[in-house]
Amino acid sequence: MNEHHLGLLVCLRCQAGLRLSVVEKREGRSIIEGTLACIRCGTTFSISGGVPRFVPRENYASGFGLEWTRHARTQYDSYSGITASEQRFYGQTHWPRCLHGEFVLEVGSGSGRFTEQAANTGATVVSFDYSYAVDANYASNGTRENVLIVQADVYAMPFRPGIFDRLFCFGMLQHTPDPAGAFAALPKMLKPRGSLCADVYKATLIRTILQTKYYVRPFTRRMSPDRLYGLVKAWVDLMWPVARVIRLLPKGYAINWRLLVADYSFLGLEGDMLKEWSYLDTFDMLAPRYDAPQRIATVKRWAAEADLQDAEIEYTPHGIVLRGMVPAVAGGVEVEAA
Repeated sequence: MNEHHLGLLVCLRCQAGLRLSVVEKREGRSIIEGTLACIRCGTTFSISGGVPRFVPRENYASGFGLEWTRHARTQYDSYSGITASEQRFYGQTHWPRCLHGEFVLEVGSGSGRFTEQAANTGATVVSFDYSYAVDANYASNGTRENVLIVQADVYAMPFRPGIFDRLFCFGMLQHTPDPAGAFAALPKMLKPRGSLCADVYKATLIRTILQTKYYVRPFTRRMSPDRLYGLVKAWVDLMWPVARVIRLLPKGYAINWRLLVADYSFLGLEGDMLKEWSYLDTFDMLAPRYDAPQRIATVKRWAAEADLQDAEIEYTPHGIVLRGMVPAVAGGVEVEAA
């Protein structure tokens, strides 16, 4: 972590600021190994691999850690040759491409494909994930002057509330033990009139019935990530010749998904890159401990309970997307935007 980002972090126990108490390895202004200590209560938190850690490295999201470590660059536009990450980031947020001087919080970073997009706006980007996927994110984005990467829990975020201009949360809420509680924690991080964008899997009766993964997940979601990844890779390899033929049918890619072979040919991927994405997202279907799609009525309720202003909700291929702005009032008193 870069020293100049230290003021963004707070103690989980008492919410006071943190200081560098031990520096074991430094590279310029970046602390690679060391210890943070609370200035009030003395609670300590480690910095490992350049990442401040506020949760154990191994936890219920460790499957995501393995996934994004093995596929650290798979979904980066600069690696895949398509602009899927860029299109999704701007298509869902509707944010401008220049955010110099703003602070952006990314909740649930994975390997950092969207961290890269957010950092390219010039904003100061604070990005965290519950899993050790943060290590992959740090390898790609951690040395950028405007990026701070943290391993932390959405239910206990180690950041000063009310300091971020914008917040986005993609592909994460449905994989938490309590999606409603996870969402409720997000607006508190934003300044008055701060902008929020989050998505969550869409739940419909027919969609759930037709999703083959929900019949298989009871057997796979508690497997060790290494074992499951090996099984997924073997399955995709076995089914690949069949999937190639099915792909020729109208919307054949959708049939392949039902056969538990993730198929992104509709994005223009082909060859080895298409297969690499298939390994990644087939594993992603089966590995998460939690997978809780939500109904649009539920998402509307979340927006209402958070008192989001100018809320917009839409269906996309990635699920339900919610955009909104936190109120410009605090305790009933009008607050000037920073």
